[in-house]
Amino acid sequence: MTNVAPRPAVGSPGPGHYLCAEGLPAEAGGVMATRRGGVSRAPFDSLNLRPAGLRGDASDEPASIHENQRRFTSWLEGAQPVYLDQVHGTQVVRLGRGDLGPGRGFHQADASITTERGVACTVLVADCLPVLLAAPGARAVGAAHAGWRGLAGGVLEATLVALCQAAACEASEVSAWLGACIGPQAFEVGDDVREAFGGSSGAEPGVGLGVDAAAQPAAFFRPGVAPGKWWADLPGLARWRLQRAGVSRVSGGQWCTYSEPSHFFSYRRDRLTGRHAAAIWIR
Repeated sequence: MTNVAPRPAVGSPGPGHYLCAEGLPAEAGGVMATRRGGVSRAPFDSLNLRPAGLRGDASDEPASIHENQRRFTSWLEGAQPVYLDQVHGTQVVRLGRGDLGPGRGFHQADASITTERGVACTVLVADCLPVLLAAPGARAVGAAHAGWRGLAGGVLEATLVALCQAAACEASEVSAWLGACIGPQAFEVGDDVREAFGGSSGAEPGVGLGVDAAAQPAAFFRPGVAPGKWWADLPGLARWRLQRAGVSRVSGGQWCTYSEPSHFFSYRRDRLTGRHAAAIWIR
């Protein structure tokens, strides 16, 4: 490939234009774009990847989005990204080469899997957590959009079931990578979010049980300043849900979109903003 931005070091966006998904099988490729390296003008500067055909708040120039998507695609080792119409749900779609090419509509889903080379399962985010999953030998790969609603509703578990069925493997054999999302120091939520995870009972809030699968959901919520407010650990909740489902190989999740405006879009910080994309494919 030519004109590919240097890969950032693990743990930092660095000078590059994308994060490289570490910890996946060698047969799987995975990246998440930062906001750098595109042509869009503020407030979508600069690598806004949200398709112009999707409904919502974005009003970037279609020509800029098209060029940004072309650049993003050049990083995928010949695979083609398939974008979804995401609705913060749990629907998983299986993609094939028939989903490639211009003029295709958008599947309304929040996760996708594939067993075919040339197809890049892709999700869009700007604070929500992208999760990339790979079966042994990349017999199947998948990507999930895990905002708090989808995460609480079971989007990771649904993606895992679809992936394991397609690859004829067990959850314990799957590898997962967590991309950048709003971090636990910035994600303030109300009682409704905590209760959606069953966090109103169990372990004492703020115990810090890390990724222990035996932890209770309340461990991933710290009391906020005001009554009824909590600081939620979205990557921690994702690791917990994955480990409860049997996945022990989980990496990534250390980047905060909200606190790094030069590297990442953040809907909560800016409201009108662009979207990153995270993609995984079979090499």
